[in-house]
Amino acid sequence: MSSADKLLKYIFDRIVALTGLLILWPAMLVVGLTIAISMPDGGPFFFQKRVGKDGRLFTIVKFRTMYVSEQDRNGRPVPAAVRFIRRFKLDELPQLWNVLTGRMSLVGPRPDVPGYADKLTGEDAEILQLRPGITGPASLKYRCEEELLASVPDPLSYNDNVIYPDKVRINRYYLHNYSFFTDMKIIWATVTGRKIFYGGEWI
Repeated sequence: MSSADKLLKYIFDRIVALTGLLILWPAMLVVGLTIAISMPDGGPFFFQKRVGKDGRLFTIVKFRTMYVSEQDRNGRPVPAAVRFIRRFKLDELPQLWNVLTGRMSLVGPRPDVPGYADKLTGEDAEILQLRPGITGPASLKYRCEEELLASVPDPLSYNDNVIYPDKVRINRYYLHNYSFFTDMKIIWATVTGRKIFYGGEWI
């Protein structure tokens, strides 16, 4: 990724993030109130440490779509309204703030919890040159990741040995074949739910 590409991406991210926050705040207010009413055991937001650019930790902000207490998580179904929020990725909207503050990008590798990206070595670690993204090519390919993991006998092993290495491969390809036009295609595919041909496969 050239210096000019980085600058264009940096400027575009902030313009879109600020515009999105200004336009979408009423929808975000509705989502927040829905969560507060449907699951009153905690606040509407979820904060968690994630691995960012150059391996630095930052705090990601999302709408909360799970119960706070372990007892509620094990004994109560998630309300339908909250399942809707999660299904259509509305819980990701607060991450526009992370983009605006420079911690994230609109498009890039999804930010990992510590123990994954920060443990990468060799050429794989080069993906840490990228700011993590709200969406990205690996996110598109594995948009049904939860269902996929639920279908295998050992989800943790399948994630660690199959899905995660493939995500690293895709994100390395993104780093070395970056174009602003490709970012636009990825954003379009994320919003519309359509597939795009990328890196020799449909994602």
